[in-house]
Amino acid sequence: MTTSQETLTAPSPKGVDDRKLPMSPLLALATAAFMGILTEALPAGVLPEMARDLSVSESATGQMLTIYAIATGLSAIPVSVATAGWRRRKLLLVSVLAFAVANLVTAVSSNYALTMVFRLVAGVAAAVVWAELVGYARRLAPPHLVGRAIAITMAGIPLALALGIPVGTFLGKLLGWRLTFGLVTAVSVALIFWILASVPDAPGQEAGKREPILKALRLPGVVAVLFVVAAYVLAHNVLYTYIATFLDEYELGGQRDIILLVFGLASMVSIFITGALVDRKLRSLTIGSTALFIVAAGLLWAMADNAVVVYAAMILWGLGWGGVATLLQTAVTDAGGDRGQALLVTTWNSFMAGGGAVGGILLDRLGPTSFPWSVLALLAPVLLVVVGARAHAFPAKRPATG
Repeated sequence: MTTSQETLTAPSPKGVDDRKLPMSPLLALATAAFMGILTEALPAGVLPEMARDLSVSESATGQMLTIYAIATGLSAIPVSVATAGWRRRKLLLVSVLAFAVANLVTAVSSNYALTMVFRLVAGVAAAVVWAELVGYARRLAPPHLVGRAIAITMAGIPLALALGIPVGTFLGKLLGWRLTFGLVTAVSVALIFWILASVPDAPGQEAGKREPILKALRLPGVVAVLFVVAAYVLAHNVLYTYIATFLDEYELGGQRDIILLVFGLASMVSIFITGALVDRKLRSLTIGSTALFIVAAGLLWAMADNAVVVYAAMILWGLGWGGVATLLQTAVTDAGGDRGQALLVTTWNSFMAGGGAVGGILLDRLGPTSFPWSVLALLAPVLLVVVGARAHAFPAKRPATG
């Protein structure tokens, strides 16, 4: 059985120093995470221009994000099963190559259907990347630095949100969206060579030793972590997907770019703090993350007509959100090993896509002022589960440090 302890004590790939973190391969993995988020979300920043050139509505163009997220969520488990025996570096390289091809097709295609097909391909590739990153980081790091290695690897996510997408949006306006996707393609190609030069290879699983992924649901703590993933990600995406609409409601739409930059910078601070402390303080950090988001939602519910309060809420939300990927990836792998990762990818992306749908229903029926209290309703049980699941899901003392 592939347990979390076996994952932690598996031999490091050849050439890895067990006394310190190998920064170059970890940063290459972080860049793969960066490219996954950038490939997914870049269309949002150049939506009107893409819609005009592809001769479709902005709503139809927005489905490029939806199909990517759905493809990632639905393919995570079957793709993990189908590729379990592959060499790990080969699998990572194929995924990054898929990003490059999908972005290149997007850059040159004038056919909406063709573009959507390759967005789906990129979504499947993202499922592989998300499932591989944490396992790779754990193999590369000595046991006492596993959490920090995961934090470095997952830093590509908030970095893409805080800097990559705003810069991509700026370049899209300056140079055109097609050239911007071409530049993203070039970065993906460069990453392929970086992985070849820096990231050690590792074998896949032998056929006779593979455990069914869904059996990980029986392991203590896994269901509790997945519940937290589902509710937290749903709460975040209900509000984040429609943050522009929410800010417009309170006449803050003109400050949208600055407000989102503040959120992104706070997220970066959070990932730094999480990386420094996750190996020793996983439980405390997860409780704190949830509490910060709850306070932020409460402020937005009560005083969103005050710009200063909105900025304060965005800082608290960013501090809560930035380290969540690292915290929950670490928790689910502690509880369920590599199989837990595939379940997390499916859960995360399914509820990320669901956030847009639920938020749309709330917007149509109750208006944008309903978002903050909806977040509170989702996060209250999250806090209860994190506090209560101290035996296995969010223990005070992690297996990695035990």
